[in-house]
Amino acid sequence: MESKRILIENSHKRSESYGVEKKSSYSKKILFGEELEKILINNKDLIEVSKLYIDMVFSAVMDNEFIIVLTDNNGCILYIKGAEENASKLDCINLKVGAYMDEQNIGTNAMGTAIKEDKCVQITANEHYIVGLQGLTCSAAPIHNTSGEIIGTLNLSGRSNMKHPHTLGLVVFGVKAIENELDKKKINNILNETYNYMESVIENLDKGIMIVNKEGKITNINKFGAEIFNRDKDVLLKEEIHYILPNLGNILEELDTDKSTIIKEVKLRHTSRYKTKLVFKGIRHKEKIVGMVVTMSNEKEEKDVKDATGAFLTFNDIIGESAAIVNVITNSKIISNSPSTILIQGESGTGKEVLAQAMHNYSLRRGNKFVAINCGAIPANIIESELFGYEDGTFTGGKKGGKPGKFEIASGGTLFLDEIGEMPLDMQVNLLRVLQESRVTRLGGSTEISIDVRVIAATNKNLKNEVKKGNFREDLYYRLCVIPITLPPLRERKGDIEKLIEYFLRIKSFKLNKPIPGIRQDLYNSLLSYNWPGNIRQLENYIENIVNLDGNLSFDLWEDGDEKISEVIHKEMIEKSYCENYEVEKDNFNLEQLESKTIKEAIKSYKHNMTKVAKALGISRNTLYLKIKKYSVEES
Repeated sequence: MESKRILIENSHKRSESYGVEKKSSYSKKILFGEELEKILINNKDLIEVSKLYIDMVFSAVMDNEFIIVLTDNNGCILYIKGAEENASKLDCINLKVGAYMDEQNIGTNAMGTAIKEDKCVQITANEHYIVGLQGLTCSAAPIHNTSGEIIGTLNLSGRSNMKHPHTLGLVVFGVKAIENELDKKKINNILNETYNYMESVIENLDKGIMIVNKEGKITNINKFGAEIFNRDKDVLLKEEIHYILPNLGNILEELDTDKSTIIKEVKLRHTSRYKTKLVFKGIRHKEKIVGMVVTMSNEKEEKDVKDATGAFLTFNDIIGESAAIVNVITNSKIISNSPSTILIQGESGTGKEVLAQAMHNYSLRRGNKFVAINCGAIPANIIESELFGYEDGTFTGGKKGGKPGKFEIASGGTLFLDEIGEMPLDMQVNLLRVLQESRVTRLGGSTEISIDVRVIAATNKNLKNEVKKGNFREDLYYRLCVIPITLPPLRERKGDIEKLIEYFLRIKSFKLNKPIPGIRQDLYNSLLSYNWPGNIRQLENYIENIVNLDGNLSFDLWEDGDEKISEVIHKEMIEKSYCENYEVEKDNFNLEQLESKTIKEAIKSYKHNMTKVAKALGISRNTLYLKIKKYSVEES
């Protein structure tokens, strides 16, 4: 209270020195006509932004007799709310647009003193200097711009007997809201100015430039940038960046945390030989990220380009928040830097290569090569040369000077051996030697080449069973399975199907240049309950079908008689229990009898639906019928 008393005393002394008449009822300075119009034009943004929040404050006190006044930084009244209803009741007809409320022209009052002291104040009754204001209680707070300069005041005036600290609180709330809104307006101006400046410089250069605001929406993009996305500029404006680049993660948050430039590589056209390099640079305002400039360029992919790592995917590309997939991601991040061999196991379509690339890009090896080879897609007679390379003259028609193998190319980085279970037995011993010794010898050569390769292998087979069948070397299995990771099938990832549907709808709609379609509730429910034997790959293809057909599916989801997820999980539990009981029957180890019995049980379990029986057994229908004939199994 002592500080308030001193503040009033000092203000009264200033008012007296300014020559303000105590008996006055009006300000000494009131503008009209062109002079007032000029002031109002200069403060147009402040007035427009403030009106909304003035209305909010006024609605909070409208049952009482109050007037809300907005002034500029010199105390000139710019806008008044409530004057028509309450001016005569409050006996303050001297408050009008154009009147100056600074201390020099009307003495001590909340608006003028708030400007002079640069603080929020409440002036009541005879604390005012002139008689004309002493019937009022006034609460005012200064409004600041983003540089901290006073640009105006907001004031709430009522009868002097209505003094209450809450009125000052309402004013402060209004001021903070106005300042925030002006700040947002300033940010948009910064983004537009940033683009306009850059546009004038680089519109005709061979780089794309995109400006993105803090909500992640594209506010501008140059001609070349639109061409990179193969879209018209008008289509991209106001579009969310995550719609056209769905795998970015929270890039704005990364920029705000790292306070640096972030570089990413993506493939926008999967059938082309080009990748797109994206350089993200944050736009800052008062030390906060308010948007970003994205520079884009297409770079031709060459197999021997030194800086092409071959890995485009990160953990952000793994869509889902289920406990099953989060656990996999957490563990994979922990072991990403390990030089030990990693074995990823999972059904077809679960995303094994995505996980392998993500681990590579999360590791310290990310600046070096990621080389992938599908062991099941390469003919047995050339897989050795693909892995280990060959010297000049080894083969007729071979590359002059010889050719390095995948192990050499991947040295310093990661070698991904997909479908490792399909590797021929005679090759497995050679692979084991290379893994153990970290040295490779090209075919036709005698020199051992040291390599530093982290190997990630993947399979959709149960390698333990393959070892028992004699199809896979036991020593290689244990050498590969130093760190095993199991990717869960989609049916076990509770809640992730919805997120994947949303994700694929966005990226497929953009790819096909079509709007995101609505999906009928019955079809959507079917998508959620379907067991997805082909996992994520199957879901992706089905969603592309739906986008092409504007929300419909061109076939019956259940035409193959597949069970619902709940039925599949229940069946798997029964089968697991059956297998556990089956293992204790140690008196019968005849493989043919075991196979015959398994086929009979499968036929019974699937009620003679041979398509489902073949799928459950992991064999083709033709193979199934051959085995039925071989073992004289009755089909019905």
